[in-house]
Amino acid sequence: MATLADPDRATRKMPKPERRRFQRVKINVLGRFMLSNRNEYPCQVLDMSPGGAALMTPVSGELGERVVAYIDHVGRIEGEITRHLEGGFAMTVNATAGKREKLAAQLTWLANRDVLNLPEDRRHERITPRRPFSDVVMPDGKEVRCKIIDVSLSGAALATDVRPPLGSPITIGRMRARVVRHFPEGIAVEFAMLQSEDMINNNL
Repeated sequence: MATLADPDRATRKMPKPERRRFQRVKINVLGRFMLSNRNEYPCQVLDMSPGGAALMTPVSGELGERVVAYIDHVGRIEGEITRHLEGGFAMTVNATAGKREKLAAQLTWLANRDVLNLPEDRRHERITPRRPFSDVVMPDGKEVRCKIIDVSLSGAALATDVRPPLGSPITIGRMRARVVRHFPEGIAVEFAMLQSEDMINNNL
């Protein structure tokens, strides 16, 4: 299982650049961010640590530019662009020691959830929605009508012939989600945020 313990803590004698102080873990979560122009853009996190992150983004920004991002399952982070990547950029994460500890726990869970089968466990009771069909926007922008087999506070099973790759972002009704499993009848998705039963019935 992945861990975010700092392997250099015992031997480090002098401060190192922030991006080297923490072990980065590969995660696959969506979000949005703002640059200094205050425009908002979508992003996908490729890897992250309590001290930095690598984002896939439609715009790259300038080196040293301030970034404020809102990441699914993580929340608000802010920092500066440290380098450009192909299709995105790397940024620092400026945070207090307490927030870094909380972020480390969140990232460890995100990194291990596929190993532990967390997205597909039964930690939330499955319910039958009031409306059994919903419009789903696929990664290519195509909208399809899908039957909802079942749904929980954290995800849903959809009957559909369209099977985007695992990890693909989709929109089901008014809720953002990502594909976490394929099965013969369709796909299973995980919502970007936990929902309440009322939210599910209002947003599907």
